Amino acid sequence: MDVTALTGFLRVVAAQIGLEVDTIEVRKAGSRELLRVFLDGDGPTGHGPDLDQIASATKAISRALDESDLVGEQTYVLEVSTRGVSRPLSEPKHFRRNLGRLIAVTLADGTQLQGRIVAASESDMTLDDDGGSHVLGFGDIAKAVVQVELNRGVGSTVEPENPEADDPYEEE
Repeated sequence: MDVTALTGFLRVVAAQIGLEVDTIEVRKAGSRELLRVFLDGDGPTGHGPDLDQIASATKAISRALDESDLVGEQTYVLEVSTRGVSRPLSEPKHFRRNLGRLIAVTLADGTQLQGRIVAASESDMTLDDDGGSHVLGFGDIAKAVVQVELNRGVGSTVEPENPEADDPYEEE
């Protein structure tokens, strides 16, 4: 499969659903090809595509590929997903779509920071950490990755209803 041709073709398909093709990977999987399409976009909340959009995109991409000659007679497996949290943030839109999230940043000079994205423009972003706020130009950032938090959702301000209540799992 020609990745360049597939990318151009699938960009048009994704754009019709309001999404963007982030990356396409083609790998051999036994006698088949594995076609992975990673999508991005603002989504309904501005924080990336939701599951409904990915499901719609999967159907549209599958239908478009079946109707095209790009894959020929090759048997393939199609996987469609978001770009995921493990992929580095590399463009201003990635930082904007991750407002409120905890990230780890390595600056070009080797300095490492960890904090929450509180603002993002086309040229820089503001990171809040324990030491205050830092405005970081994108040209100064060598690497930035979202940190997975299992105990806090984006924008979560949920407090326990009764913090004094007995913990049913606490040993007596």
